[in-house]
Amino acid sequence: MILYSAYFKTVNKALDEEIRQAHLDYIYKLMDDGVIVAKGPFTDHSGGLIIYKASDFEEASGYVMQDPVCLHGSRTVEIKEWKSSLEV
Repeated sequence: MILYSAYFKTVNKALDEEIRQAHLDYIYKLMDDGVIVAKGPFTDHSGGLIIYKASDFEEASGYVMQDPVCLHGSRTVEIKEWKSSLEV
């Protein structure tokens, strides 16, 4: 598996708060499925970072773009392949 980082930037704070629980439900399901290996918000509340396991960019992009924050446009996202020095 390849790792992909997704940098989420909040662009609509009010909408982001409205769909927060749907976002959390979605990422916790992916964590349970072993797709997400790390996640967390930035301490300045500007967004967050999620690390995904996927076979290729298209699969990773599919996970990211189905997140409610992307579907509803409360955050923008930048996805990059990531080489970790950690064992996951």
